[in-house]
Amino acid sequence: MNARGSAGESRVTAVLGPTNTGKTHLAVERLCGHSSGIIGFPLRLLAREVYDRVVAIKGPKQVALITGEEKILPPDARWFLCTAESMPLDREVSFLALDEAQLGADPERGHVFTDRLLRARGREETMILGSEALRPMVRALVPDAEIVERPRFSTLTYAGARKISRLPKRSAIVAFSAEEVYAVAEMLRRLRGGAAVVMGALSPRTRNAQVQMFQAGEVDYLVATDAIGMGLNMDVAHVAFASLNKFDGRRQRRLTVAEMAQIAGRAGRHQRDGTFGALVEDGPGAFLPEEVLAVEEHRFPKLEQLYWRSGEPDFGSVDALIASLERRPEPGVLRGAPEAMDLAVLKRLADEDWVRDRARGTAMVKRLWAACGVPDFRKVSLDPHTRFVSRLFGHLSEKQGHLPHQWFADEIARLDTMAGDVETIAGRIAAARSWAYIAHRADWLADPAHWAERTRGLEERLSDALHAGLTQRFVDKRTTALIRQIGADASVLPVVVGAEGEVSVDDHHLGRLDGFRFTVAPDARATDKRLLLAAADKRLKGERDRRGAALAVADAAAVTLGQTGELHWGGHRVASLGAGPSLARPRLLLDRDLDCLDKGLRERVRERLERWVGERLRAKVAVLPALADVARDAAASPALRVVAGALEAAGGIAARLAMRAAVDALSPEERKRLRGIGATIGALDLFDPRLLKPEAAGVRAILLAVRGDPVATPPAGATVLARGVPGAVLAAGFRPLGAQAVRVDLVERIARGAHDARKGRAPFLPDPALSVSIGLEPETLARLMAELGFRAAVRGPEVAEDPPAMPRWVWRGRPPARVTVSPPAPDNAFAALQAWGRRG
Repeated sequence: MNARGSAGESRVTAVLGPTNTGKTHLAVERLCGHSSGIIGFPLRLLAREVYDRVVAIKGPKQVALITGEEKILPPDARWFLCTAESMPLDREVSFLALDEAQLGADPERGHVFTDRLLRARGREETMILGSEALRPMVRALVPDAEIVERPRFSTLTYAGARKISRLPKRSAIVAFSAEEVYAVAEMLRRLRGGAAVVMGALSPRTRNAQVQMFQAGEVDYLVATDAIGMGLNMDVAHVAFASLNKFDGRRQRRLTVAEMAQIAGRAGRHQRDGTFGALVEDGPGAFLPEEVLAVEEHRFPKLEQLYWRSGEPDFGSVDALIASLERRPEPGVLRGAPEAMDLAVLKRLADEDWVRDRARGTAMVKRLWAACGVPDFRKVSLDPHTRFVSRLFGHLSEKQGHLPHQWFADEIARLDTMAGDVETIAGRIAAARSWAYIAHRADWLADPAHWAERTRGLEERLSDALHAGLTQRFVDKRTTALIRQIGADASVLPVVVGAEGEVSVDDHHLGRLDGFRFTVAPDARATDKRLLLAAADKRLKGERDRRGAALAVADAAAVTLGQTGELHWGGHRVASLGAGPSLARPRLLLDRDLDCLDKGLRERVRERLERWVGERLRAKVAVLPALADVARDAAASPALRVVAGALEAAGGIAARLAMRAAVDALSPEERKRLRGIGATIGALDLFDPRLLKPEAAGVRAILLAVRGDPVATPPAGATVLARGVPGAVLAAGFRPLGAQAVRVDLVERIARGAHDARKGRAPFLPDPALSVSIGLEPETLARLMAELGFRAAVRGPEVAEDPPAMPRWVWRGRPPARVTVSPPAPDNAFAALQAWGRRG
């Protein structure tokens, strides 16, 4: 029966529930079960998707698609898939359904869905599909309707906030502007190889091509606007919100809980559970706990009103038309719709005298209203769109009432170019949709079928160009190919390691494997580096394990020790030394690049390198490990352990005065034990002369630097250094004496020569040849003799024949121990306390 006929004779069923309840699938089954039918959808994309499904069942000759800018209308069509605005309400059909009927609460389009809810009926069956929030409106407006509740097939769970780089595969990221969609897609291309893009403004051809990439696994991510919330079927496991705010045409606002659920509900399919989340944990882009609970449990505020505008306006005159469109509904659950674009354009044109002169009579008023109904696909705002509609009506209201052939052709030709970036081509498609909409008005063109075909071809070409542009801009096919291979089976990834460590995949140079570290090639794009590292890490495990096994049994000659304590193997750093329990027992730190090895193999490498370090120390600085053993010998006397421990801590060279008490307490056997390991107990210092050799001095310097006490290595073969020259310190084996620093073993030689030359406490003259050969200045020698316990003898007649520069010396005994205390710094707290005490 007619849609405006007796609704009581049609069985009306309201199927309510959250997303993924099979409501649309049920409606399609019921449609196909009737002799004829219509379903109205909220989106052109969804209408096209269901049209393809019904064509597969009923055949193309019996199925029609009617949207604003696309009409496929076979002469014998019995089943119609339409947008809500394009539903042919004057056609009698057996079954009629309205999808997403809760959109009656939408300020912009709500009046259309409310009108269909109130007036559109099938002869035998009418089905209203929507969310549970619509229940009160159905009870109030369609009281005879049977309400059927449909539970969700799968569970929808909040998965928390995840960064884009950590999103799971088969995720859809939802944004609320084209700019944000493109930004997210670009980021996914850099991080994960690419993403498909779906927006309501895309043509079905572009949208299908993009979705096919996602469905086929060519990309694992989809970036979309909230258009995917309206029933578009895609294999999405997780929905991530890039934002929770959107511009609704009037203001920027936060999504309602129902809108969040509608979008999040795209996650999961049939019996497979889904998850949703955000990209941030805090701020306006994060979910509130109460929002999460409401979405998970599908609990939303019930709708309390729907927007309404007369679906049967008065076309008697322009003023009557405006008045009927602005008429308020009767008190109740219906609310007058905000002024939509078509009404705003009509009111602007009504102020033009020429429009009123031409819009006389019902037919011409209807024609004016039809022109005002051309959607603003280009989103150019009210004034530019009004000028466009004004020009349309100007042509439609003169002569034959047809648009000029040449004007239409010129506009189509202007858009028929595939050059430009994604935004430019998308803009052309939006403009082409306007002309496609016009071409499908049978009475607006002299040859509408020709122009409908021309605009369809133009949109297809632009759609293909847009798909190619989106793919080129947001998909790196080489990267996604690697991702697919890695995800399927890393062992099949053709990674090749060359003789010099160069790494390539399918003849693409990725980088180098130096030791255990894979470095991406410098000429590789930064966007690829993370993926290439992942690919190499997975596929190069075998090569790294082979190298690790070789290192675990490496010959001693294959490992070297660098000047800063790094251990190198094959020219590559594999470990370093760190401060350990004592100087001779440094800690071995494996390089982080070896973390790629299994724990057992890594421990074998550690044990081999620790053995190498021990062997190296015993070969080059044997006294230090030996001193460490003595210091830990529980059977040794306290004095011996103190001396050994202090000497090891000093790197095998230390002043005797600092440990004088312990040295004096050593027994002859203990002194012999120290000499046996190479330690010399000198008059002024304790040392091992072997540590003064260049190679041993270098190893000793490394150990000191590792502990945090760096010391300069003196020049090889140096005996005397000037004060201030690097290495002219006791820690480096040189005792400072006045303006010079003398090597400690030479200091000991001079001390022994002096004691051998003296006889008791009688004045004596040291052998001058020794000091001269060393290069000591007279002042340096005098300072040394004084520190050794000698004093200059008073010159008398008996020594008058001695040269003035060569004094005789007298033994005065070992000087008493001195403890030098440096004064505190002026800003030291104890200095201030001391000064305060003096004032007191």
